[in-house]
Amino acid sequence: MASPTMSTHPDIAELRAKYELAAESPKAKAVAGLTFLTGLYLAISPWVVGFNGFTTMTVNNLIVGIALALLALGFASAFGRTHGIAWIAPVIGLWTIVAPWVIHPHVAPGAMIWNNVATGIVALLLGLGAVLMGMEKKERGIR
Repeated sequence: MASPTMSTHPDIAELRAKYELAAESPKAKAVAGLTFLTGLYLAISPWVVGFNGFTTMTVNNLIVGIALALLALGFASAFGRTHGIAWIAPVIGLWTIVAPWVIHPHVAPGAMIWNNVATGIVALLLGLGAVLMGMEKKERGIR
């Protein structure tokens, strides 16, 4: 953890201010908002699609969806402090895509598979958008 003098250092304050300014762009707000909605949908999707009898997959989607939504809230509220973990969002998207085959390899119904593949692709693309926004800021010399 940074010492009190380091956290108040002018360069650190300027860096955080630049990331917070970047988070105020319409593109950043759209990515964070859509990622949050994708996480919420993923969390409730077992009940929307009907994962009856697939408790493990229901719990997986609930936990992973909540994690994605919380990550998006972090992007929306403190991008300057959470940009370093933006890579987790595309990983969640990839996991969402492959989860039906990993958790229920031979019995996953088509609706469950299509739901997770579509939601996973959206999460993957939004996560890559968040990662690229952080990289774009680095290239401009903000980091």
